[in-house]
Amino acid sequence: MESEMTTRGIFYLSLTVLGVPGNSVVIWAFVQLSFCAGHLLPADAIVLHLAFANLMVVGVRCLLETLATFEVYNVFTDAGCKAVIFVYRTSRSLSIWLTFVLSVYQCLSTAAPGSRWAAARVVMGKNLAVIFLLLWLLNTSMSSAAILFSLSSSGSNSTVMKNNINVRFCFVRFPSKLSVDANGAAQVGRDLVPIILMATASIIILVFLYRHSHQIKNIRRNANNSGGGPTAERRAAITVVVLVMLYVTFYGVDNGLWVYTLTKTMSSSIVSDLRIFFSSLYAAVSPFVIIVSNKKVNRLLRCRPGDRFLQGPAESR
Repeated sequence: MESEMTTRGIFYLSLTVLGVPGNSVVIWAFVQLSFCAGHLLPADAIVLHLAFANLMVVGVRCLLETLATFEVYNVFTDAGCKAVIFVYRTSRSLSIWLTFVLSVYQCLSTAAPGSRWAAARVVMGKNLAVIFLLLWLLNTSMSSAAILFSLSSSGSNSTVMKNNINVRFCFVRFPSKLSVDANGAAQVGRDLVPIILMATASIIILVFLYRHSHQIKNIRRNANNSGGGPTAERRAAITVVVLVMLYVTFYGVDNGLWVYTLTKTMSSSIVSDLRIFFSSLYAAVSPFVIIVSNKKVNRLLRCRPGDRFLQGPAESR
């Protein structure tokens, strides 16, 4: 049992060590952009918001789970369980939906100038504040069950509790099997909708990249010029597709385990730990995809206060 807890602590510690600095760097980079360039482009604002949501996932859940596992600090009283699970579920679902918003915006960016889709991208960019507000309202309301039903495991008799989800230091105890199934279906639906739309947007982006690469090859062949590298727009599109692939992989496992827990009257804490690990893995890994693939972020990290960050033509769209 002790070795199991040690392994659990190491897993959560690794997510914390990766996720907190990684997301903090992305946030700092785009804060610098806002200061140096004087504004944030819509795609940058979405990435900044995504990094903040991911930071909440690893900073609130993974860090506290690590401290509690190694008995450094334990916040998991009844009130602590309600707060931690509520913030974790809200930020986790925000991370999913913001990745979806980013994929939709990038998909619309591939539209021909002057088209209705290009106009839709402009409208979307101008109304990002409203979109963010709606996402917060949607996800906080759907995570409210954590406030109502979360309890500390230290004060609960797990042998007699039914219709609950065991997350090691806490239980999410539902009043009936019907409420468990209803809550589970709502959460699966909340994840399934963006994953279908996200996958569709990614396919459109890949088709655009394929066609665009053939057009570039033909132009270079005709001009007898083989130089040049990928454009900033192409790099941004590839980054979004990679993020979507990570989402599908990690959250696919997470939701598969979630559906499994719904079939059990008393779920195992190991299954819940695996769910939290895979859903938090996206929050820990995704900032490094952004840092490695986004040249603008690399330049931003070297930007100093008082410097003016100059954006290229492709980046200023």
